[in-house]
Amino acid sequence: MRRIEQRDRPRGPVSRAVELDRVDQRIIEALQKNGREPFRRIAVEVGVSEATIRARYARLCEENILQVTGVTNPLGLGFDAQAMVGIRTAGAPEAVADAIAKWEEAGYVVITAGQFDILVELVCADRRQLLELTGRIRELEGVVSTESFLYLELWKQLYDWGARIENGVRVAAR
Repeated sequence: MRRIEQRDRPRGPVSRAVELDRVDQRIIEALQKNGREPFRRIAVEVGVSEATIRARYARLCEENILQVTGVTNPLGLGFDAQAMVGIRTAGAPEAVADAIAKWEEAGYVVITAGQFDILVELVCADRRQLLELTGRIRELEGVVSTESFLYLELWKQLYDWGARIENGVRVAAR
């Protein structure tokens, strides 16, 4: 069975990039095209055994490099309020990011450079819940200010950038 229980294991910060070989890259690319692609078919395509694909998949998931999941448009599922929230902090942003990352409604939390120290994507049932969550953010110790960007329509959402890396740089498909 391919499914690794991912709700029990939060997708937190990742360590420095690990070396991915061509087999790892091709597994990732195959699963980005079709997350339900059978390991047997990937193995034939890549030219290795199904056991190799299974072991590599498990390692990539365990190292927090790969997560296979259904991607949805929350607005299309009836979540009436989705927003990106920019947060400015006083001092290091890690404690604030850690706190927000535990919230079920926060699907995306990144520490950034620039105008905001943290960006958080919130998916809420309605605007009232969004208001409550932005209030909770403002109450966190270390938060100086927030700015919310309410999503009106999801125009493009792709997760197919692949894993082609050479010398730390993404290269075009061959």
